[in-house]
Amino acid sequence: MILLIVILALALSVILTIISFWLPQTTPDLEKLSPYECGFDPLGSARLPFSMRFFLVAILFLLFDLEIALLLPLPWASQLTSPTTTILWTSIIIALLTLGLIYEWAQGGLEWAE
Repeated sequence: MILLIVILALALSVILTIISFWLPQTTPDLEKLSPYECGFDPLGSARLPFSMRFFLVAILFLLFDLEIALLLPLPWASQLTSPTTTILWTSIIIALLTLGLIYEWAQGGLEWAE
């Protein structure tokens, strides 16, 4: 059974890889060929001040991505001896993240244009 699953996974991976190389139509233009480096022009001066908003968005993404990683085992954790403790800790984490997001939003930290 395990050998069948491994062969099926390998076959599916090879098929999807072949399709991904065969299916897309590449039409390169100036926008697609230009590198994108952290929100500023790569051909300009390297001494320009860096936007802290880029870091804010990256940190928020990582924070909420980690929240999802923390909440993934929740359905299995509800089978433990004390599921109310698990639900309580999960609710505390979500409440803290929500309050932090509301605070950043109220302070204008998520505004791109000022």
